[in-house]
Amino acid sequence: MRAARLIKMVLLLQSRPSMTAAELARELEVSERTVTRDAQALSEAGVPVYADRGRAGGYRLVDGYRTRLTGLHRGEAEALFLSGVPGALREMGLEDAASAARLKVSAALLPSLRDAPRTAAQRFHLDAPNWFREPRTPELLPAVAEAVWDDRRITARYRRHEQEVERELEPYGLVLKAGVWYLAARVPRADSFRTYRIDRFTGVVPLAETFRRDEEFDLPGFWAAQAERFARSIWRSEAVVRLTAEGVRRLPHVVDPLAAREALAAAGEPDAEGRLTVTLPVESEEVAHTQLTALGPEAEVLAPEGLRERFGRDARRLAALYEADRAAGA
Repeated sequence: MRAARLIKMVLLLQSRPSMTAAELARELEVSERTVTRDAQALSEAGVPVYADRGRAGGYRLVDGYRTRLTGLHRGEAEALFLSGVPGALREMGLEDAASAARLKVSAALLPSLRDAPRTAAQRFHLDAPNWFREPRTPELLPAVAEAVWDDRRITARYRRHEQEVERELEPYGLVLKAGVWYLAARVPRADSFRTYRIDRFTGVVPLAETFRRDEEFDLPGFWAAQAERFARSIWRSEAVVRLTAEGVRRLPHVVDPLAAREALAAAGEPDAEGRLTVTLPVESEEVAHTQLTALGPEAEVLAPEGLRERFGRDARRLAALYEADRAAGA
């Protein structure tokens, strides 16, 4: 346990110019006193860890010191080679760099771990696009990805409805969602962060100046908030639905999971027949009809009246169809 912690401490210091005892304690989940003892142990073992005194002080490694990756065990080595998404790297124009990095890491591993890339690739593969959709790489994605890496401002032209708009952007990060690439960018003129679909870009021009990245920006958190905000923005109506136990189980698989969670959380107790009545936020009656049809007899629409009438017509048509088949068979 301590050996793994010491290795992690060295790698942390190797990745940053300096870290305070408090920062190291937080990363290693130990006390500052333990950090002090660990730093002393590393120094005695020949690892050049130095402590700078004063308010701006901290721990650091002597300039140029690097450790080989001999502290990895098999699970860590195999997980390392699962961290990349080959298709995404290829689409961003980073396949060669990723391949070179994997070769260098492989060369640094102990001989007993050299087969880690092969064993990981044999067991796991990530296929990001949705089913029944031909994946298309946006032509301008590599240029945007390069600007993201370089913290370089760009001028982007993109399609918005029926017109083309031009904006100066600070490209912060890329997100691949169900086979579609999005750019999270700050718009300097509006001093706000926004999301853009890369396949709607018609032109990207890298500018000479770079931008200072906001270190507080959290890409996963920003994306999660944007996704939830988008989901809520398209909920323009509600459907009151009575569900069987099987309908409750299947509801999150046929409608927006966030809508299902909120509807089920706000529902009361099941009735005497075990059916649960929920008020479900929906995009429109048309979308609700398409989605809830998948539940079949496990869901009864109570309101709005127009949506209930749709399902009533469907039920009568189905009944007539199967009654006709039964009569023909008789």
